[in-house]
Amino acid sequence: MPDASVVIATRNRAGLLRGCLERLSIQSAENRFEVVVVDNGSTDDTPAVVEAAAARGLAIRRIHVPEPNRGRARNAGIAASTGSTVLFCDDDTLPPRGWVDAHLRARADEPRAVVSGPIINVEGDGDLPPAAPKNFSRAFLCTCNASVARVDLEAVGGFDERYDLYGWEDTDLGVRLRERGARRVWAWDAYIYHVKPAAAQPFEARVALAAEKGAMAARFIRKSSTLAVRLATGAYSLNFARAALIEAPLLRRWYARIIADRSAVHSPLGRFAAEALVDAAYLDAMRTALRRNG
Repeated sequence: MPDASVVIATRNRAGLLRGCLERLSIQSAENRFEVVVVDNGSTDDTPAVVEAAAARGLAIRRIHVPEPNRGRARNAGIAASTGSTVLFCDDDTLPPRGWVDAHLRARADEPRAVVSGPIINVEGDGDLPPAAPKNFSRAFLCTCNASVARVDLEAVGGFDERYDLYGWEDTDLGVRLRERGARRVWAWDAYIYHVKPAAAQPFEARVALAAEKGAMAARFIRKSSTLAVRLATGAYSLNFARAALIEAPLLRRWYARIIADRSAVHSPLGRFAAEALVDAAYLDAMRTALRRNG
């Protein structure tokens, strides 16, 4: 039985997954971990990418969950894995050679802790800077880079699969783990690189994801309407007042004209307009969902 299982949920991102698995194939914790890739309905070369990683000697297997649902996919990955520790990373990450070892070291004295490490956003694998203070995060659990004891995941029922769109399923899990008594441990040497090219995601896709995340934020609030959850999701009066000023209908129309101007879209004003419209899509979806569900 391996010490740890790395669970990766993926959908139609074979190219990014390939880079992640190549890094996992050369980990210093060789023979101490396995990888479970949960193919969440891919139609690309994901199966071939996993097969190639297995041919390189990585202890890996792929399971198939056809319906897109990140919580359901990760739950299936947990169920299929065998390690006493479950590590989570995303398919668009590049784990340094000592990443698995760093998580296992951090857990040695506190095997029931939730261990998190820095997430360093990079354009690609060409420039990989060291972790810096700006990479510190107060998030209790972010499945881009975290490890949790299997017994604790099972005790709280894993991910809530009702989060069937983008966002908040890992934060919700973190709330339940913390309520169970799990302590968060931050490990600077358990850093990971997150490939986030500046021009990778079209504006329209960002708006669509923001709307999904807003709808899931409403679900999170209805489930756990604490001050901490409302602050995390932005569902509080001061934030709504800010949005009323910055994202008023007249300003939104102006922002849209700026975004439509190709010569201005990458200017500071263009970036501000894009962020304002993405935030507006998030808050609109959250408030609509909250009203619809009382």
